[in-house]
Amino acid sequence: MRRALIAGSYDPPTLGHINLIERSLKLFDELIVLVADNKAKNGLFTVEERISLLEASLQGMPGVTIDSFSGLTADYARRHHVDAMVRGLRSAGDFAFESEIAQNNKWLCPEVETVFLLADPEYMIVRSSQVKELAAFGADFSSLVPAPVAKALERKAEEGQL
Repeated sequence: MRRALIAGSYDPPTLGHINLIERSLKLFDELIVLVADNKAKNGLFTVEERISLLEASLQGMPGVTIDSFSGLTADYARRHHVDAMVRGLRSAGDFAFESEIAQNNKWLCPEVETVFLLADPEYMIVRSSQVKELAAFGADFSSLVPAPVAKALERKAEEGQL
């Protein structure tokens, strides 16, 4: 049984994230969607909210586990007997950034491979920060996120949190 993880902030989850998760499931038997709990970042959504949004967005997707972790992803991968870490790439800039992370992870945890998946063309420009900005200015962002995320962003906007 091959197990992988796909880590990110998911603040908020986008359709680009969901697409990568779906595609990863074609390659691995089990996939852990790992929500980064980075204390240095002030996210719009709490870790618990992001997990709930992912659960609502991934309902019925067999083989997926959602978890959070604060620390090195390589340590999590080792403790949970992960075979690979999946990383999404939208651009050459992403590759430069992600390849450094992959090299560090390989140094820390040589038994775990990194697998890069190119974003499907319709998701190459989708970024969580872009979605939050669109929501803050009242623009239509609904085609970029799952329905549960759109509702949560609309609530945040109504509450003046964007």
